[in-house]
Amino acid sequence: MRTVVAHGWRPAAMAISLLWLATLAGAVMVFLAQVVLARRLGPAEYGLFASSLATVTMIAPLAGFGLSQFRLKAYGSEGWAADRWLRPALRFSLVTTALAMAGVVAWALWGNPVDAETRSTLLLLAPVIIGVFAVDLLGSKLRLEERHRALAGWQLLMPSGRLAVALLAVGIAGIDAHEVAFGYGLVALLIAATAMPQLAAMKRGEMKLTGHGPRQAPPSSMATPGAWQLWSQAWAYGVAAALYPVFFQVSTVLLKYLDGNVQAGHYGVALAVMSALYLFPATIYQKFLLSRLHRWAVHDKPRFWRVYRLGNLAMLAVGLFTGLALWLLSPLLVSIAFGPAFADVAILLGILAICVPIRFLSTSVGSALLTESHMRYRVLAMLVATVVAVALTCLLIPRLGAIGAAWATVVAEATLLLLMYLGVLRIKPRTSETTQS
Repeated sequence: MRTVVAHGWRPAAMAISLLWLATLAGAVMVFLAQVVLARRLGPAEYGLFASSLATVTMIAPLAGFGLSQFRLKAYGSEGWAADRWLRPALRFSLVTTALAMAGVVAWALWGNPVDAETRSTLLLLAPVIIGVFAVDLLGSKLRLEERHRALAGWQLLMPSGRLAVALLAVGIAGIDAHEVAFGYGLVALLIAATAMPQLAAMKRGEMKLTGHGPRQAPPSSMATPGAWQLWSQAWAYGVAAALYPVFFQVSTVLLKYLDGNVQAGHYGVALAVMSALYLFPATIYQKFLLSRLHRWAVHDKPRFWRVYRLGNLAMLAVGLFTGLALWLLSPLLVSIAFGPAFADVAILLGILAICVPIRFLSTSVGSALLTESHMRYRVLAMLVATVVAVALTCLLIPRLGAIGAAWATVVAEATLLLLMYLGVLRIKPRTSETTQS
């Protein structure tokens, strides 16, 4: 038994280590890119770029509308029979990607009430939607195949490309937000082109699904679903994917419109640091565990709840340590990395450090609501937390500026954790049931 456990944990530990190292490398690249751009552009110009990128990032999840998450759920519960969802899902993804692109263009041309600089920056960043969609779609394929090495390399393409753009910006005289936005858009298009062969193979059904034995013909009772059936199964994943960037990025966008580019630039730098920290729980749950959780939720419930309990303890401990380290080191970190022009960012990070253990724990708690039919409750929880984030941000920014946005984020994160915990209490079996094998 001990040998079996050792053999089971060794590949899991190696896969998590590989994905974590890749995530750490990506986080360092993202952080360095933000440092270079913030220093190169200055608070006002960087604020224009960061708020425009946040706007596009909020719209980007509409491309595909959560079907990558639904695909993990479908294959986890149906095994090879889930091939029947491939073609309608890909068609739906193409339509939603086109609509998301059209939404950014429409907002830039007709809906944006500010200035021509914002309009042109948004248009140059619009291709980011295509790149984000390609990263998400191919990432789900690699997770289902449990090709962790390929997934680790794939997740590094976007941050490395953006870092290259930032480093090039250092050597170009007179560069502004428009040129950087063009570089980010070009990187996104190149990533989408790189993904095309794999996506074509996926469309042909050439996928090496792991954990479900050899390929089997689908039961005759499982017909190819239509558009309405696909929508009825996947809408909750799409709404959750669309709500998250609004929940996380709305403060940067609202700061631009309510308090100017400089405040948006300061808050954008703080969120860049937080995004890098949040990659750790996201790596564990989204890139390594998610496909397994979908499988275990249907076929091995005792293991599912054991992983849930251990994950909560681990994420809380790591989150407390990381949040404390951020609170202690943020003044030094900001001074070294961003310089005196961004000194106020240290205060923002001191407040946002409270969010770190909250987010780490909510990621593990919320993982129990990503499976089976519980996504509808998760969507409701995300919607309530997003409304709290938007309402408090609008209320506090006119009074406190970026500090008000930071406190609004803390309250919204705590609200989301509470709602996730209450949702899990409704579905969690008794301890005796989870320990049966």
